Formats: sequence, C-alpha cells, structure tokens
Amino acid sequence: MSTVLLTSAYLPCVQYFQKLLAYDRVLVEQWDNYLKQTYRNRCVIAGPNGPISLSVPVERPSAPKCLMRDVRLSDHGHWRHLHLNALQSAYNHSPFFEYYQDDFRALYEKPFTFLIDFNESLLSLLCSLVDISPHISRTTSYVDQPGPDVDDLREVIHPKHDPTAADPTFKPRPYYQVFADRLGFLPNLSVVDLLFNMGPESLLILKNE
Repeated sequence: MSTVLLTSAYLPCVQYFQKLLAYDRVLVEQWDNYLKQTYRNRCVIAGPNGPISLSVPVERPSAPKCLMRDVRLSDHGHWRHLHLNALQSAYNHSPFFEYYQDDFRALYEKPFTFLIDFNESLLSLLCSLVDISPHISRTTSYVDQPGPDVDDLREVIHPKHDPTAADPTFKPRPYYQVFADRLGFLPNLSVVDLLFNMGPESLLILKNE
C-alpha cells in the first residue's frame, strides 16, 4: 500500500490533489510546528490581473512555536467575507462557479475554531465535488523521517518552490482558464480554479487523461 505524508493545506493546489489520487493512503500532518507563508493557511487563485494569494489569518500563539493542530483561526479583518468575495470576483464568469458557490459559502459561514478543522472540511468538500474518495487520516505523532514506505512531501509542496523542479512526478496539464487570453495558462493554482473552470472534467485533468 503506497502512502504519502502531506501538510494540512487551505484550498490545496492541483499538485496536492494529484497526490490524493496517486496514493492508496494519505497522512495529513497535525503534529508539525505551524509555519507562515506555506500552503497551511494560504492558496493562490487566478484574478484578472494575475495570481492572487489568499491568506487565512490565525491567532498569534502564546509560545514561540505552535503545533498545527492547535492553530486557531482569527476573526481579524472579516477575512471569510473577503475570501468569498475574491472567489466570486475571480470566478463569477467561469462555467461552473454558480453550481458550487453555495457549498463553499456554507463552510465559510460555519464557525470553525481551528485552522486544521477548517482545512479538513474544505478538503472533504473538494474531494466530493471532484468525485474522488481518497483514504485520508491525520498523523498520530510527529516523525521526522517516516521511513522508506512513506513518501514525505510535507515540505515539497510549497508556494515558494517550483513544483516541477521540487517534484519531477508532477506534470501540470493545461486546462481552460477564464483569463488565459490575457495571462496565459497559470499552472498549479488552488484546485478551486480547476473545479470552477472545468467542473466534472476536473478529474480527467488531475489524472492527466
């Protein structure tokens, strides 16, 4: 049974979703230290003028380090409303946004306390809409070097890494994007970009079929 170890991620990128399909078992790390400027609390979508980074604000921990499982969401700046508006502005004219927007709105309006729970609920929704059923569970302890039977991609899938250089198995396949005529194809955005633009065909893109 093939196993991959991933971080928790907010509206994960296409590369992340391809791993959900490629492995029999997915472990989501919850015992790592929370790090800023990672996919743990941010995603990238396509706006009319280029990529837009959406970051979920979290409460400042009382200690210098905080486990991912203990990171609390902040209500600073009405970010839920801002993120929903950003998604609507970016994808209102995409073919499938209207079919899925209410599903996302329901989760953004739900009062989650912890970032990892919010990420997990969004991931579950995305898997359902893409029509995949990966075997996902959280880690039960932190292991620095998991061993040869687990592919550790916790720091491979990262917004500051070139995805194809860091992960040679990742081959982004172009698909229709609303602003491609002015921006060209933008690879490895949040999977919501794929979903809103391609709908039921998203799975074929993820499978590279």
